[in-house]
Amino acid sequence: MTQRLYWEDALLFEFEARVEALASWQGSPSVILDRTAFYPEAGGQMADHGQLAGLMVHDVQVDEQGRIHHLLEGGAPEVGARVMGQIDAQRRREHMALHTGQHMLSHAILDAARASTVSSRLGERVSTLDVDVAELSRDAIDEAVARVNALVDEDRPVRASFPSPEVLASLPLRRKPKVQDGIRVVEVEGFDVTPCGGTHATHTSQVQGLFVLSHARYKGGTRLTFLAGPRLRRVFVERALALDTLATRFTCAPEDVDKAVDNLDAELKQTRASLGAARLELASSYADTLVSEAVDGRVTAELDLSIGEARAISRKLVAQGLTVLLACGAGERLGVLVSRPEAEGMDVGRFLRESAKALGGGGGGRPHHAEGSIPRAAYAQLRERFLG
Repeated sequence: MTQRLYWEDALLFEFEARVEALASWQGSPSVILDRTAFYPEAGGQMADHGQLAGLMVHDVQVDEQGRIHHLLEGGAPEVGARVMGQIDAQRRREHMALHTGQHMLSHAILDAARASTVSSRLGERVSTLDVDVAELSRDAIDEAVARVNALVDEDRPVRASFPSPEVLASLPLRRKPKVQDGIRVVEVEGFDVTPCGGTHATHTSQVQGLFVLSHARYKGGTRLTFLAGPRLRRVFVERALALDTLATRFTCAPEDVDKAVDNLDAELKQTRASLGAARLELASSYADTLVSEAVDGRVTAELDLSIGEARAISRKLVAQGLTVLLACGAGERLGVLVSRPEAEGMDVGRFLRESAKALGGGGGGRPHHAEGSIPRAAYAQLRERFLG
């Protein structure tokens, strides 16, 4: 069983160890040390990265025997060798802040809404907390977030220990332990006491701050997506810069961007309405032109228009008693529609389905209206079938 140095000191970023064995994890070669400061993926927390004997450590996992597997890039040191390990300190600090922030958020949301934590996931980009309450108000979430940030400002100590069974029984644990022996407890002084094997901040100020980005129903409960620590700072800086960029483009102050977007949205709706009217007018003009080209009550045309505009033309022509074949679109394929008046006996759905299939396309519909697509080169043949 590998000695876990990160339990003794979460801020230990360099260490020396002996290579105990070369093994494998899910088919990939791995290195097992007598002791390690690398945290293996567990409990919703991602694994540490870094270097071991000068080789990159891209994953760390633990097996049922408690052996920690280090997955390296580019080879492995020899069994018995003394090696130096270096932890990616930035990644570790981010995980420490997220995990400690999650503990505090879990307790704060329990106090604010009687919502117990079901699970949590501290991912590479997104961190989530799942609770067992489906109806969770934003007011309750904001209350919990405010409590967490107050604890951050208070710079309370965060301690980890392995209490005796007698002491453990006396502690106000937020949840029951998931293991039976060697139970490690993490305490945010005067606030939260939880069994946990993860890496945590030594003081709440290292969490830096916490914010819940969103919440939504999930598996009968609620999933909260949150930020904390360096990730919170990084994301908020990115969003502030993006907001400043938008403010510059809108020539307004950052706090007025929402009003500028509302104005732009109103202008867009007005433009769409005007465009729709223009398209109807264009369709009417096309329809008037095509009426004069009708042959035995049928009209065909290849138009440089959208399928929606073709439908509008078709409706006007059909209203005048004509059966219509229209093709439109760009590229190697054409969208096609066939439509007829109610009094006409042609089953245009069957016609298009069979004809398009024979010509390398597809389509179908009802007896009085059908749509599909064909290769552009096949339009002349489809037109011939339609008129013939």
